[in-house]
Amino acid sequence: MKVILLKDVAKVGRRYDIKDVSDGFAQNMLIPRGMAQIATPSAIKNVEMMKSRDLTNKKIEEDLLLKNLDTIKNLKIFLKEKANDKGHLFKGITREMLAHEIEKETKFKLNSDSIILDKPLKEVGEHKVSIEALGKKAEFSVEIKAA
Repeated sequence: MKVILLKDVAKVGRRYDIKDVSDGFAQNMLIPRGMAQIATPSAIKNVEMMKSRDLTNKKIEEDLLLKNLDTIKNLKIFLKEKANDKGHLFKGITREMLAHEIEKETKFKLNSDSIILDKPLKEVGEHKVSIEALGKKAEFSVEIKAA
C-alpha cells in the first residue's frame, strides 16, 4: 500500500515521503496513529504544496537566524538560581533554559539544538556559551548569581 508519511517514522522514511509499506503496517500502525495517510492523487498534490510551503518557511527561518546571530553575539543573560555556599547550583542551566531566556530577551525563537553546551552549567559566575547554526558561530555571555 502506498502511503504519505505525515511524520518522520524510524526505519521507514521522513515526513512527506511517499512509501510503499505492507497493508497491515499501514492500516494497524501508521494511519490510526496519524503518522501516514493513503497516497491518493489529491493527497499527493496537497503534500507537494505543504512540502514547498515548509521549505519556504524553513528558508525564512534560516535567514532570520543568520540576521539574529549578530544580535546574539552581544547578548548577556543574567540568571538567579539557588546555590550552596561554594557556588554550586542545585539545578543545572540547560540548553532549553538558555534558549527560553534568549527568546525572552530578543523575541527571537532559537532552536535549543544549536546551542553548544557539553553539560548543564552548574557554577555561579560568568560563562561563555556558543551557538552554531548554518555554519556560522556566535558566542554570548551568561552570568549566574546565587539567589
